[in-house]
Amino acid sequence: MKKNVIISWSSGKDSTLTLERLMDSEQYQVVGLYTTYVEDEVPFQATPISVVDMQAELLGLPLIKIALPAVFPSNEVYQSTIINALKASNLNIDAVAFGDMFCNGIEAYRRSYIEPAGWECVFPLLGESSRELAEEIIERSITTLVVTTDGTQLDSSYCGQWYTQEFIDSLPAKVDPCGEDGEFHTLVTQTRSYSGRLELELIGVEHGERFSHQRYQAKRLPNIEQ
Repeated sequence: MKKNVIISWSSGKDSTLTLERLMDSEQYQVVGLYTTYVEDEVPFQATPISVVDMQAELLGLPLIKIALPAVFPSNEVYQSTIINALKASNLNIDAVAFGDMFCNGIEAYRRSYIEPAGWECVFPLLGESSRELAEEIIERSITTLVVTTDGTQLDSSYCGQWYTQEFIDSLPAKVDPCGEDGEFHTLVTQTRSYSGRLELELIGVEHGERFSHQRYQAKRLPNIEQ
């Protein structure tokens, strides 16, 4: 019998690849997504929560939306907020999945609060080559827009570009191909798991002291029968 898994959903390519890997799995059944947000946006991606709702609708999965008091609340507040929200969701959960790639201590941190709640922690991408994962994202036709860049690591001219092989090849050598060091963050507009796609009207790039964000208007388009 498959285990029921809920996915930590950022709106970007890593969580989408995690989803698709688990959908292909004979061990897990994806029963939902959860996302955290601050002031109606997912931190770092700056994805409006309304757009995350659209993604969940395209996937046909329930979305647990968890409001945080700040981008970086204390560990105690963060962990208890996540656990309490998942327990209150009324979803039958056996496992919680994350799209982390680097073995940098994040696995132990996730396990420290997920496993005491009685759930398995799942890391489908952990420890794999960023270059190979980037290639898999492209091969799976996960259509992805770079919506945030960190100016301390990557020039803002990359913000608003589509995540293609050409984009990956153009990155400076010091930048991880998946942006796993926080160099950039993404939004997935179409993938095989969607029953349609997101259509974006790009408005412009908003530049802050450190981060640049691609701003846009989004609407959900269903598949059109041929």
